[in-house]
Amino acid sequence: MDATLTHWINAAAGLHPVLDEAMIGVSQIGVPLMVLAVALQWWAKADRYHVRHAALSAGLPFSMGLAINQFILLFVHRVRPYDAGVTHLLISPSADWSFPSDHATATVAIVAAFAMQGLPRRTIALAVLAFLVCWSRIYTGTHYLSDVVGGAVTGVVAAVVVRLAYRKNSRLDKLMTGIL
Repeated sequence: MDATLTHWINAAAGLHPVLDEAMIGVSQIGVPLMVLAVALQWWAKADRYHVRHAALSAGLPFSMGLAINQFILLFVHRVRPYDAGVTHLLISPSADWSFPSDHATATVAIVAAFAMQGLPRRTIALAVLAFLVCWSRIYTGTHYLSDVVGGAVTGVVAAVVVRLAYRKNSRLDKLMTGIL
């Protein structure tokens, strides 16, 4: 079923040049764009310290989730779908294993962190971009659907751990949000 859904999402790849270029672009610049969007929150005017806390709370699970992925990759060696003949690859092949998706982990960790901070408008905007990034990873043939779902789960888990460990108005939080 995973291969079938992945193949279905990737089926249009190579047939629509404009859509292909859009998905390649989202796949390549989506994560850096989200990181930039989070970084720019530092200078938000409204609810400044809460938004700064949210930005820091997004950066921590972003990093933690990617570290967890590296640990998972030591044990899970899943072949990429293009190597298995499931998808048509639109971008350069990746050197590491397929599961879990780092792009999904990074983007969903950011969205989950902002959601847990009660910032709905920012969460929705980031969630739309995260969805596009995750979809683009399957569309371009780089990941199976389950790779993206696994990466998303890692991102949420990392965000929950950070939410429990990094408290608003703690000494560390006051020090960090007071910078600049």
